Amino acid sequence: MSKILEELRYADSHEWVKLEGDIATVGITDFAQHQLGDIVYVDMPEVGDEVTQGEDFGAVESVKAASDLLSPVSGEVVEINEALEDEPGLINQDAFANWIMKVKVSDASEVEKLLDAAAYAKVCEE
Repeated sequence: MSKILEELRYADSHEWVKLEGDIATVGITDFAQHQLGDIVYVDMPEVGDEVTQGEDFGAVESVKAASDLLSPVSGEVVEINEALEDEPGLINQDAFANWIMKVKVSDASEVEKLLDAAAYAKVCEE
């Protein structure tokens, strides 16, 4: 069974968000990393890039598949997890500790539209 953290919000495309003030930390879920298998590459946006809710911001590649990453929030990328450039497999070790990007959100209400833990758990069961 995949780990789902109660305090986070989730997109049905398997990204998670933790909002602190106007900064959203974004990563992929434990369920997603289990489905992908061993992650070998993470394509991340550049600091300063604008991301839009529901649109591509990068990709994750594993030995089994490549998967586009869809931004769960809109705003400006203020930080990327540079450790993933050298060690993308960190996501397999802990998908929640090894976030992908931090975004200064332009509309915090977007986070409220995302799934809570219970609703996301249902998506994973389907």
